Parts: sequence; C-alpha cells; structure tokens
Amino acid sequence: DKVIAVVGGGDSAMEDALYMTKFASEVLVIHRRHELRASQIMQDRATSNPKIRFLWNKTVKEVIGDDVITALTLTDTVTGEETGVDVDGLFVAIGHTPNTAFLGGQVELKENGYVRMPHAWRTETSVPGVFASGDVMDDYYRQAVSAAGTGCMAALDAERFLAHGG
Repeated sequence: DKVIAVVGGGDSAMEDALYMTKFASEVLVIHRRHELRASQIMQDRATSNPKIRFLWNKTVKEVIGDDVITALTLTDTVTGEETGVDVDGLFVAIGHTPNTAFLGGQVELKENGYVRMPHAWRTETSVPGVFASGDVMDDYYRQAVSAAGTGCMAALDAERFLAHGG
C-alpha cells in the first residue's frame, strides 16, 4: 500500500508497473515523452489499470531521502518546471546498456558492450566454464521472457560443463 515510481516507457517499464500494482496503492510511471515505446498490448494494459498514473514529459532530477526514498524532484521536459512527488520506492526501467563493465576484459565483448557469444543458441562465452544470459548477451530481443529463457539455458550449459569435468 505504498506509492511506487517506475521510470521508463518501454515494455520492461510497463511490465514492472503492472507487476507493482499487486503491492502498491499507486504506481507512477514517469516518462520523458508523451508517448510510450512499449508494444500496444502493454500500453493498453498499463493505461487501463486504475492503479497506474502517468507523469508525461518528466525526468527524475533528484531522489530525496536518507535511508529510504521519500520523494522525487521531477523536471518537465517541455517547460523546464520542477515539481516534487512523494514516493516510497523507485524502479528504473530505461535504456539498454548492458551491465558488463565489471567483467574487466575477462570475457570477450562486442563493440556495443554485450557479451560476444561464439556459438548461436548457446550461452558459452569466450572463456570455458563462463556462461552468459539475459540482458548482458541479448542485444536483439531484450525482453524479460528471453532473459529468463537464456538464464535456464545457461544453467543447463553450466550443469553439462561441470558434469563432463569442465
């Protein structure tokens, strides 16, 4: 029964917002434009949900709170006006930059930062015994369902690798 903010306008943001309605009294979707990039079916689901309110043409300027989030300062992308909104949580579902910097050059990456997968339909990386899945290796579909599927594939590949002595 808290107010949760979700930043983004794609399928992941709509999926997150819809899921949060199970727990929150209100979900605020903060989007920098006045139209969504999400698929039409995800847009329809989100816009028809009475617990979801859209804050169009807004970006998050500041997250306010010491130990917990209490509010956000938003900037209107059209007028430049700043407003505050009280929230109890924040989920960011924007962009498609893979979180691979932590690999420190240990695994071969593509120019766009995604893990290079030497074999189609496998999760093996350039390093034997290291497997990748989800958002670090999928620069085409970038969907939660395919991330979950490749997660299962990576687990099975790792199990086979270990069963055969690496």
